[in-house]
Amino acid sequence: MNDLKSFFKTHYRHFNAASLVDAAKGYCRQIDNGNKMLISLAGAMSTAELGVSLAEMIRQNKVDMISCTGANLEEDIMNLIAHSHYKRIPNYRDLSPEDEQKLLEEGFNRVTDTCIPEETAFRKLQKYLFNVWTRAEKEGKRYFPHEFLYQVLAEPGFEKEFEIDPKDSWVFAAAKKNLPIVVPGWEDSTTANIFTSYCLTGELTPSTVKGGIEYMMFLADWYPQAAKDQGVGFFQIGGGIAGDFPICVVPMINQDLEKEVPLWSYFCQISDSTTSYGSYSGAVPNEKITWGKLGPKTPRYLIESDATIVAPLIFSYVLEN
Repeated sequence: MNDLKSFFKTHYRHFNAASLVDAAKGYCRQIDNGNKMLISLAGAMSTAELGVSLAEMIRQNKVDMISCTGANLEEDIMNLIAHSHYKRIPNYRDLSPEDEQKLLEEGFNRVTDTCIPEETAFRKLQKYLFNVWTRAEKEGKRYFPHEFLYQVLAEPGFEKEFEIDPKDSWVFAAAKKNLPIVVPGWEDSTTANIFTSYCLTGELTPSTVKGGIEYMMFLADWYPQAAKDQGVGFFQIGGGIAGDFPICVVPMINQDLEKEVPLWSYFCQISDSTTSYGSYSGAVPNEKITWGKLGPKTPRYLIESDATIVAPLIFSYVLEN
């Protein structure tokens, strides 16, 4: 810990580096004060293997809720069961359209420098998901997308599919703690596309998987209990719906439901989106004050950098605090 603190103190003094240190210290103060923390995951953080650090944050009770895209939810499990079949392409910027087509024909879907294998990742997971989806229908039950993946992880024999140490899977760590997760816009994911195909063939029905409105209702039940009179911290990685959706629960409760809950007690966003007019992902935190999400005294941090570099550093600082 002293080495990390010393490194930050020596080298991270200005600009984004200083914002990183300030945000990490602020995160620690939230935990020390007994506040809960929500982390939102946009982008391709699971394929970037953020689980290596995030899973430990979950195990050590430094995270109380996750909001993520459907892609981040499924891709963490895909990495868990198909890691040896992934392909890394360091020179991805040099690929021609013909090179991209060849990757598709070879059964690879590219995410920046990493190619996800179609057969050993998507299709392997599909088999297990179909089993839990059909079982739910037979039992007349409905579940959230993350609950179905928790069920897959609990399936007898599924651990035989693991290709990495499960300690590096954040969804595995979350399932062990039954951590609450919201997955807004799950429909925009590969597993949702697969589910839709079964609905179109009549093998499944759409209502089996709970949707976004029910996720907001779930979040609205969770927030007042988690916030009490202190509020909940909000640590946002990237932009988009993973962050936009859950942060709105506070003004929704206060303004639409006309009940009173405290504003978010801390806000940090790691984003490389250009701060500009009309760019929500690039909006500075102050803008959220006008929407009743943050207050003038809420600790606010904006780190304009690559989350694959920044987030593990902050998590390491928090873990060693």
